[in-house]
Formats: sequence, structure tokens, C-alpha cells
Amino acid sequence: ETHPARAMHDTFYFPEEKDREGKRMLLRTHTSPVQIRTMTKEKPPIRIIAPGRVYRSDSDATHTPMFHQIEGLVIDRGIHMGHLKWTLETFLKAFFERDDIVLRLRPSYFPFTEPSVEVDVGFAQVNGADGKSRRVLGGCGDAPGHGWMELLGSGMVNRKVIEAGGLDPDEWQGFAFGIGVDRLAMLKYGMDDLRAFFDGDVRWLGHYGFSAFDVPTLSAGVGAVA
Repeated sequence: ETHPARAMHDTFYFPEEKDREGKRMLLRTHTSPVQIRTMTKEKPPIRIIAPGRVYRSDSDATHTPMFHQIEGLVIDRGIHMGHLKWTLETFLKAFFERDDIVLRLRPSYFPFTEPSVEVDVGFAQVNGADGKSRRVLGGCGDAPGHGWMELLGSGMVNRKVIEAGGLDPDEWQGFAFGIGVDRLAMLKYGMDDLRAFFDGDVRWLGHYGFSAFDVPTLSAGVGAVA
């Protein structure tokens, strides 16, 4: 009942529809239930990726009311923060096709991970041929002309969550993370407004090299990019 996903300011509630217990229904704000269902149904070690469409009451250049999220969960023996950092660095270097990706793990708070960290990625402010300044990933965010951009939230799975999943937290540990697919694409292709993803403008697709009839999807994969 106290989960932040139920906060009125961040959630789309249905006006009338209620579940079997008489509680108001809402559009999901994250894919974390996939993690919990897996923990209660599967025996460890567990390694899953949970992609899905989610909804939050937020709209500006870097937030949209509907977006796509990917969450990851690892439960195994001897898991620590180093495994989390290595996993994220390895993925981001492969995704952005750069070896100079620099991450900063910043202490934060999430109810179901402890410790929790926000992960920032370093970028440089670069002027393009059109005279516009763009953020290009790579390099240390503390250097002159550079900065840090928040990319995702993550942390070590809270002992209480592991216990609730029917496991002994002294034997099993884990990490979890959640990241927006749309935000990743925005950074990779140098886009400056997330809302354009959902405008359906063929000129926008052509500008970034996508085919109007063969755009990347979860089923087609990134190989569909022109």
C-alpha cells in the first residue's frame, strides 16, 4: 500500500474500475512485479531481464506519459556491488559502441534495494555542424566542458525482499536495476526531445535513419535499424 508507484501525483488511476479486492486499479508504473513473481516461482540462481511498457504522469523533453522500461534481477551466492557495476558498464559500452563510457554511482534511496545508487554517465558538450550543441557520451563528467547525466536506478536487493521471496539473505544476495529504453535511444542517436518518439512524424524517422516500415521493436531487435 505504501509503494511509491501508488502515489497519486505519479500514477494513472482508473476512475471507476476496481480489482477483486475492491481497490482502485492503475496503469503500472514499472515492471518490478516480474522480479517478485520470478523469485516466488523459480529457484535461485536467478538472472532475468523484464522489458515492458509503463505509464507515469509526467511529460517534458526527457519524460513521456508512456515509455518502455527494462529491469534486471540477479539472485545468487556471493553477489556484491562490483557485479552490478561491471554488468552495467559492460552493457552500456556494447550498446553505445564506445569503450570510454564512464559511470558514476551516486548514493540514493529506493524502498526495495539497500544500498541503492543512481547511475550517471559522463558526457561532453559538442557543437555539431548545424551549430547546435549536443551531448556526446564519453569522458569524465568532472572535466571542463563535460557533465553527468542520470541514466538509471539500481542497487543491492534488500534483505527483507529476499526473505519475502522465501530465501535466506545470509546465503543469497542479488542486485536489480531499471532503465528506460527510450532514454537510451535518445542518448545513442543524439535526440533532444523524448516526446518526438511518439509523434508518428515520418520526417523524424528519416532524419535519424529509421525506415517508416521497419522501425526497431522488441520483437525485431536493433538489427532493424536502417
